[in-house]
Amino acid sequence: MKTGVIHIGLPEMSEEEIIAIGELAQETAINHVFARLAKSEVKDIEAVSRIVKNETLNLELELYIEVPVFVRADVDALVEEALEKAYEAVERRLRELAARS
Repeated sequence: MKTGVIHIGLPEMSEEEIIAIGELAQETAINHVFARLAKSEVKDIEAVSRIVKNETLNLELELYIEVPVFVRADVDALVEEALEKAYEAVERRLRELAARS
C-alpha cells in the first residue's frame, strides 16, 4: 500500500468537510469490498477513519473484514486494495478542494 506524505496545499476546511473526507474514505473502502464480494460472502465489515488536522491533515483508515470459511478470497489483498482505493479517492477530493481556493 502507498503510504507517505502528499503535499497538496490544503485550504481551511470546516469540520463538516473534514468529516466528509473520513466518510468518503470509509464508503470507498466498503464499496470496493462489495464490488469484489457478494454481501452474503461478508460476515462482518467495519471501516474506521481517524483524522487529525493541524498544519497538515493526517488520515488513518482501518478496514476489518470477516468472511465465512467457505468463501475463497484473499482477504488481506482485498483489504489492501480497498484501502488504496480509499486513499486515492481522498487524495482526489483534497486536490479538488485545494484547486478551488
